[in-house]
Amino acid sequence: MENFKRRHSKLINSSRLLYQEYSDVVLNKAIQSQKRVDSFAEDIESSFPSSPRLRRKVLSPQDSYLQRLSVSSNASLWQDIPMIRGSRMLLNMSRDEQKLQEAKFELIMSEASYLRSLNVAVDHFQRSAELQAMLTNQERQWLFSRLPDVRDVSASFLFDLEEKFEEDMFTFHVCDVALKHAPEFRRVYLPYVTNQTYQEQTFQRLLNGNAGFQQVLERLESDPVCQRLSLKSFLILPFQRITRLKLLLQNILKRTRPGSEEEVQATQAYDALEKLIKDCNENVQRMKSTEELIYLSQKIEFECKIFPLISQSRRLVKRGELTALDFNTLSPKWKVTTRPIYLHLFNDCLLLSRPKEGGRFVVFDHAAFSDVRGEKCEMKLHGTNKNVFRLFLLQNYQGKRVEFLFRTETHSEKLRWISALAPPRGELDLLECPDAPQVQCIKTYKARENDELALEKADIIMVMQYSNDGWMEGVKLSDRERGWFPSEHVELISSKHARQKNLKEEQRVKNAKQQVFCKK
Repeated sequence: MENFKRRHSKLINSSRLLYQEYSDVVLNKAIQSQKRVDSFAEDIESSFPSSPRLRRKVLSPQDSYLQRLSVSSNASLWQDIPMIRGSRMLLNMSRDEQKLQEAKFELIMSEASYLRSLNVAVDHFQRSAELQAMLTNQERQWLFSRLPDVRDVSASFLFDLEEKFEEDMFTFHVCDVALKHAPEFRRVYLPYVTNQTYQEQTFQRLLNGNAGFQQVLERLESDPVCQRLSLKSFLILPFQRITRLKLLLQNILKRTRPGSEEEVQATQAYDALEKLIKDCNENVQRMKSTEELIYLSQKIEFECKIFPLISQSRRLVKRGELTALDFNTLSPKWKVTTRPIYLHLFNDCLLLSRPKEGGRFVVFDHAAFSDVRGEKCEMKLHGTNKNVFRLFLLQNYQGKRVEFLFRTETHSEKLRWISALAPPRGELDLLECPDAPQVQCIKTYKARENDELALEKADIIMVMQYSNDGWMEGVKLSDRERGWFPSEHVELISSKHARQKNLKEEQRVKNAKQQVFCKK
């Protein structure tokens, strides 16, 4: 009987929003909060609205927890629960203590919304008899992977969070619960996210080549239970959630009292999620790289010294066709001739090829990555010869030094190649860059090339350089990931105060990790 009770979350229907929309609302609030700080407005969180509150029905302490919560289900704010709002205990709490409890309550509410979406994904889509009839066993496995397991872990996590919350609504903890469930997160999320490449390929193949699948999918997606959201938006939820959960824990960590037991638990939980996401990303990258290498090995011929292309540690960093400029020094006017050269830059080597028809390549030179350099070119070239840079092979496959002059179509491509060809960089010390520009993501961006940076709404990015055609290279403050992204997806943070606040918060997380893990 106890297990049956625990299967029914009190929070699961506290909001009508599915996680996709709930997350969007929360991220938009975070963007607005950053804008308020940036415009020198009072530094308040979106969870502390300044507008007068509407009068609401007051419930007695005897009313059930669910009743108390449902009154404020639209706001999803801890301080708006009737038992909390106006209480002596709330009034005695400092502003920072209130912010900490709001951050913890957001984690609980967002998990409830997430579980609600997972229920739709499993019960409405995966278990649809019509959809099942359209798929082979292998397609079912690739498309849905271990989605029911992901749901079960989320349900167990939410039930434990709810119990903590009901024990003490004013000073409840969540980080110890997250830390306890971290091994289960790893057990289900690692294989689910690793399967992402096959999932995307299977979904696209079925959508393009199976008319029956497309028709059934349209009927399922039109059902009100989906709230006009696509199956694809449900399938990508686990990776979005595990990333968001890490950021929620990070947000809590920033607000805990230094040296407290809660800070230690928040740091350990955050670290566990950070490692999980890193392993997920590495697994996805490894699978993608292996597929790319297998495909390329079938397209590449060597007219120079051959070396085995497929390697577990090798990954593609950047690829593309460039225009090589050759100068005839015997001509009185230094006549320039051009030829196309295709570059495949890997983490350990560079291949230079002549492109052929049918997407094939003939490699005529290659060098180890450590022997490659890219430099800006200061030569004054006229006409179409703009966006030029030099490429040096300090030692090619013959042991010779070779130099190339390349032209790119755009300024951003030139800068991106030079950046990709630069020696490996150590981890950036954020506090050493107090005056570096910062931007905030206002529109999600999915990376299309290996040197690009995927962005989610509300991400803060430190800008390292930018091109004159609308691209920026930057480092995300939350995870130190570096890459390029289009400037139309971000807004500049103009206030020095706001930029310093962002840097100090990230340094706070770094210091907490050093304190916790150096003690061991």
